[in-house]
Amino acid sequence: MLVLTGLSAWRGFFNYLARDHGFSTNPCSGVRPPKSPKSLPKALSPDEATRLVSITGDDKLAVRDRAIFEMFYSSGLRLSELTSLKTGDVSFADATVRVTGKGSKTRVIPVGSHALQALRQWMTARAALAKPGEPALFLSQHGAGITPRAIQQRLKTWSIKQGLPSHVHPHMLRHSFASHVLQSSGDLRAVQEMLGHSSISTTQVYTHLDFQYLAKVYDQAHPRAKRKGK
Repeated sequence: MLVLTGLSAWRGFFNYLARDHGFSTNPCSGVRPPKSPKSLPKALSPDEATRLVSITGDDKLAVRDRAIFEMFYSSGLRLSELTSLKTGDVSFADATVRVTGKGSKTRVIPVGSHALQALRQWMTARAALAKPGEPALFLSQHGAGITPRAIQQRLKTWSIKQGLPSHVHPHMLRHSFASHVLQSSGDLRAVQEMLGHSSISTTQVYTHLDFQYLAKVYDQAHPRAKRKGK
């Protein structure tokens, strides 16, 4: 912002010199300010993500919320994709979920064992909540499909209960999924497919998150990485 303000001031100054004092050119013409760096998406650490999804309690809402959070973290779903899931979209036999994403494109994503276990528990609890003929996988306490706003609120509430240091939102779990899979596998194409990105350039932001994590580990572990006075 300071660079932009300074450049505007110099342009105005040289325009004044050209208008009133015979300067023939404005050296600032055509000069573009540097682009502001894009902020990287925030992701939880593996320990924080595990703490968040480790919800205890057997009441229906706790069981539901555990299944929702496990699905976010297990499969990297968008909020809109999760709320649109139907009961038939999950295949327990294949450990997959069929997701309809942006542009009505369908993709099939693996579901982890912890998420499958949480989903099995939820399906039992769901039977006692669902209104007749309700197809939505995740329901409100009134038996209809849960809303995105309700999920956001429940995630905020549980993040506080689980002692996480910052506000957690659904997309942060998607970022965490992508970052942690990339850290473990290094397979950018696979992460692109699972996230449903049409361009790999969109997925490449997670390589920066991956490097940040590796750099942090290096700083903490390598004896020559720690600077004096820190």
